[in-house]
Amino acid sequence: MKYGYARVSTNSQDTKLQIDALVEAGCKKIYEDKISGNKTDRPELNQCLKAMDENDILVVWKLDRLGRSLQHLITVVHELEQQNKGFQSLTENIDTTNPTGKLIFHIFASLAEFERSLISQRVMAGLEASKKTGTKFGRPNALTNKDKEMAIVMFNGGATKGAIANHFGVARQTIYSLLKEVEPV
Repeated sequence: MKYGYARVSTNSQDTKLQIDALVEAGCKKIYEDKISGNKTDRPELNQCLKAMDENDILVVWKLDRLGRSLQHLITVVHELEQQNKGFQSLTENIDTTNPTGKLIFHIFASLAEFERSLISQRVMAGLEASKKTGTKFGRPNALTNKDKEMAIVMFNGGATKGAIANHFGVARQTIYSLLKEVEPV
């Protein structure tokens, strides 16, 4: 059986064109979401995937209706394949129920993995270059060295950790961590 899935991003948009194409493609049941493609948790898509049995086919009008991210598309199609279910995209003419469609989709997956690998390499190279120029990473310190010294003096003078935190406008945990570093165990 063919299951159709239609999606638009907002309530003001219409799925009529998609639904007409899905009906023409032979879909017996059509699920429809009105939610951003960036969201991977879509109630109607989840229901559709749960309703499908082995050898059923998920049909979409266009690949971007299933997801904006290639990684999400690949994940969904791979899960369908693992469960002996098919996938069709009408506009792109992709059909994983035949060897050519499977090949095309696996090429997409390989390209996505290659792209992720290149991005990772570029990020690592950028981080290394930044470290060489002295760039510091991570969250900035909540207290300067002078503030830390003053906080220790305040604590030794009898101020509570909460009062010190309020004085510097930081969380109490910041003061606890500072004092833990300097207090003898």
